Amino acid sequence: MRVLVLSDTHGDVFSVRQALMSQPSAEVVFHLGDGAQDLMNLRTSFREKMFIQLRGNCDWGSSLPYDEEIDIEGVKIFAAHGHLYQVKLGETELLSAARRRGADIMLYGHTHVPDNRYEDGLYIFNPGSLHGYNGSYGYIDLTKQGIVTNIVKPGLR
Repeated sequence: MRVLVLSDTHGDVFSVRQALMSQPSAEVVFHLGDGAQDLMNLRTSFREKMFIQLRGNCDWGSSLPYDEEIDIEGVKIFAAHGHLYQVKLGETELLSAARRRGADIMLYGHTHVPDNRYEDGLYIFNPGSLHGYNGSYGYIDLTKQGIVTNIVKPGLR
């Protein structure tokens, strides 16, 4: 199963639509915050996908959760925008929260900097910001053979 991961789109609905269209096999879409309305406007065009949306520090007035814990095909994912865990100062708080929850994958945004690594049994994944000409997003393939994480930089538009 493919999981599309978006974050920090900041009103760039065009880039969100392009990412969704470029990953038609993605069954689950995470939006990690700071652009909650961007995905809300597109959900009806992609009804076949499951959407999980989080609230970021720029999603004023949103009632979305700040973090989420979900099991997808036996893989436990802990996701947060990250600002409440002070990720711009380091990932210690967020890593602790993910490990306390027994997560296999930790997703976060807020920094606008892609991060894709594996440490001590935990996949740590930030797709970066999709906003602008140098934007990025990510996807995760969950297979019987294991987990594969990827960052995509669509390039200049």
